[in-house]
Amino acid sequence: MEKGRPGETGQAKCTALIRSCVLRCSFPPFFSQSLHPGTRGSLTETSSALRGQNPETTALGPRLGRGVQQARSADGETEVHSRRSTARGEEGGASCPAGCAAPGPPPPPRARAPRLVFAVATPSALRRVMVAALVAAWLLLAAAARAQREQDFYDFKAVNIRGKLVSLEKYRGSVSLVVNVASECGFTDQHYRALQQLQRDLGPHHFNVLAFPCNQFGQQEPDSNKEIESFARRTYSVSFPMFSKIAVTGTGAHPAFKYLTQTSGKEPTWNFWKYLVAPDGKVVGAWDPTVSVEEIRPQITALVRKLILKKREDL
Repeated sequence: MEKGRPGETGQAKCTALIRSCVLRCSFPPFFSQSLHPGTRGSLTETSSALRGQNPETTALGPRLGRGVQQARSADGETEVHSRRSTARGEEGGASCPAGCAAPGPPPPPRARAPRLVFAVATPSALRRVMVAALVAAWLLLAAAARAQREQDFYDFKAVNIRGKLVSLEKYRGSVSLVVNVASECGFTDQHYRALQQLQRDLGPHHFNVLAFPCNQFGQQEPDSNKEIESFARRTYSVSFPMFSKIAVTGTGAHPAFKYLTQTSGKEPTWNFWKYLVAPDGKVVGAWDPTVSVEEIRPQITALVRKLILKKREDL
């Protein structure tokens, strides 16, 4: 925008301002700025002359104001700075310092709000989560119930004759006759035969013989677990569960046998001690090897019959 000349009246200043606005409205900013100063002046006068011939030129005042506003929007911040600096120069008589019309730095881009991504679970995934939660809750309840009651025989674990860790909990609800066996003892033959017959007769009715080989008495179980199993199955066709060789007395005794000894008050002193365990894991009888299986069979049968009747009542 052109500066006011010294000595000009207010009317002359207004005329100069109108000419400048007409020029900007008639020609694009980039076109008028690229012209030679003399050419821009002649174009301004020509535009003014042309507009003076039109009767509507006198009414251009208000509309020129709006044109300046539109040109200001098109030219960006350059027109805003130029208009304000010219006004300050005319009022105070001081010229605008060099570079005041230069546009300022562009505003920083608006920061985008972080987008939240939600994973939608499928029905099958929800079903698996619910099943896992129910199983975990059941295990916690079972553990809490076990902690509240007194420990019993079925709370222990043992390694079977094949080397697999087994929880004795699997035998809970059945009658068990726990025996420490040996392959080279004087009681071996009569006990193995009687135990297998007992398993054959009562096995289908929630009963099990649980055999634990032991080499503590007379070194009469020296063979490996594989050889012990082979001997028992080949010689007596045993079908009852057998476990790996363990110690049944002393500081190294298996925890399950420690429990049997403490609750019955009878510690094994030789091979083929027999402990009768009820369905709830409590010890209800203990006999040394001099007592035959046939002698205790009535007591075992009575406990099994009682269990069968109870199960029928629960149906």
